[in-house]
Amino acid sequence: GINAEYGNTLTSHPQLSRNMGGQKDQLISFGEVTEKNLGQLKLLNTATFPVRYHEKFYKELLNSPELTRLAYFNDVLVGAVCCRFEQKPETPSALQLYIMTLGVLAPYRRLGIGKKLLEYALELCEKKKEVEEVYLHVQTNNEDAIAFYKKFSFEVVGTIQNYYKKIEPPDCFILRRHIRGTPSNPSVVTSSDK
Repeated sequence: GINAEYGNTLTSHPQLSRNMGGQKDQLISFGEVTEKNLGQLKLLNTATFPVRYHEKFYKELLNSPELTRLAYFNDVLVGAVCCRFEQKPETPSALQLYIMTLGVLAPYRRLGIGKKLLEYALELCEKKKEVEEVYLHVQTNNEDAIAFYKKFSFEVVGTIQNYYKKIEPPDCFILRRHIRGTPSNPSVVTSSDK
């Protein structure tokens, strides 16, 4: 995956920054992915990420809709987090949550939407006692995303060379946050499935 809570363009929405106060929270709502809004999610991901996700990616989201959370601002889809549970390579009885994508459209960043999407993913881990950690991939030049995840106790635990096809730089960092149980060996490279 790739994460674009904060991309290289850090624009703020001009109408939102003026005298919004607590009103912005009332405009933000969340929902599940469905057959009906899957097309909107595809458009959001195309606008947010430099990589394209295959049809299989979206079909799998519908199999476990609770692992995807959509964020709306004024009823317009502006962000989403898509996750999946995986067995931990070194502890087959344990699970890890892989955040495949977490993205918010540039004009709607810095409103706390990405934070709420990440908190939703972390809540999934808290509810499922077999989950020992959560991890994700971030393009090595996405300093804003790395700083964002570090605020939530994620650590850079490794690098995968040539993880991405057709984008520069092609390398990614593995960021991981320990939830419970025995921490993973950082040298174990986890999923490279996009």
